[in-house]
Amino acid sequence: MNATAAHPEATSPHVMNTYNRVPIALSHGQGCRVWDVNGKEYLDALGGIAVNTLGHNHAKLVPALQDQLTKLIHTSNYYHVTHQETLAAKLVELSGMSNAFFCSTGLEANEAALKLARKFGHDKGIERPEIVVYEKAFHGRSIATLSATGNPKVQAGFGPLVEGFIRVPLNDLASLEAATAGNPNVVAVFLEAIQGEGGVNPAHMDYLRQVRTLCDQRDWLLMIDEVQCGMGRTGKWFAHQWAGILPDVMPLAKGLGSGVPIGAVVAGPKAASIFKPGNHGTTFGGNPLAMRAGVETIRIMEEDGLLDNAARVGAHLAAALRHALAAELANGSVREIRGMGLMLGVELAKPCSALTQQCVDQGLLISVTADNVIRLVPPLIMTTAEADEVVAILCPLVKKMVAA
Repeated sequence: MNATAAHPEATSPHVMNTYNRVPIALSHGQGCRVWDVNGKEYLDALGGIAVNTLGHNHAKLVPALQDQLTKLIHTSNYYHVTHQETLAAKLVELSGMSNAFFCSTGLEANEAALKLARKFGHDKGIERPEIVVYEKAFHGRSIATLSATGNPKVQAGFGPLVEGFIRVPLNDLASLEAATAGNPNVVAVFLEAIQGEGGVNPAHMDYLRQVRTLCDQRDWLLMIDEVQCGMGRTGKWFAHQWAGILPDVMPLAKGLGSGVPIGAVVAGPKAASIFKPGNHGTTFGGNPLAMRAGVETIRIMEEDGLLDNAARVGAHLAAALRHALAAELANGSVREIRGMGLMLGVELAKPCSALTQQCVDQGLLISVTADNVIRLVPPLIMTTAEADEVVAILCPLVKKMVAA
């Protein structure tokens, strides 16, 4: 192995040092497999952090994107973009909501949601609108989404943070009611259906229903961040659908374009008409290439039954992990295996960031989030055989780590 290929970051002195990178460079992929520049093969259980919905080099997606490249990549939102209307109509159909706005990232989608909530408040005569957000939440790294995020490590060094947020613990209705009691400035509740960066923490279905009821009673917007847990990852199009509710605002990104940068904010009737021309916009959002990627991703997901696959393979993977780590779950060195579909977290009783490199060494791509939670968010095309491979590589490493 040559040093340049083994440690690609050493040859990039002009790239800003913002990531603690694993010292490999990937060159190509096929399905749930990727290869580095030295030819080593890896099983991809990270999916670009829940982005590569269709895996790599998908036989139906690639020709569609190649076709679009020969036509238009970018125009401008000065003009109508045909696939914007197609994709918006599809998202409205799948969500039961009303309208969509397109951007390029999850951060932008969440920023737009925050602006919608503030404008909603101002339109009601509230001068200083406040939004309920959550402990351990992650909504992005802009100044506003950073302020909404519930991670002091991410916020450190970037004060003063944006005001107007009330923070509460997840799955605790009494705390939400107490934190907002008598406050006429509250305009919205903003939460992830499953916290991703915060440790793969699902909102309880009863809690989501209770918050929906509270928002209805108090004329607040219910805004559910589906950036990481949406687009079929849990076995339904959007994770909140397991609770049988409709949000007023739903940010999306990640898996919507199978790797092409895309974000969206889908809004229900209560929020769909808040923005007027000039209130919000984007240069790259809604461009023809990204829109085609979104349209084709959903088409292929439907054709190939990937929601059912995510539910079935995810249940198989979770059961296999629990079986392989039964002793560790019993003695508490593995605290919990949680999540839905192909969004799973394995929480250890000790920090385990070293597992990322150890798994790479064994040919497996994962991530560790919240210091001690192994996050598995593979492509939704993963098979049960590949899920068994994940378990066969990961679990011996976990056993060794917790026994140390």
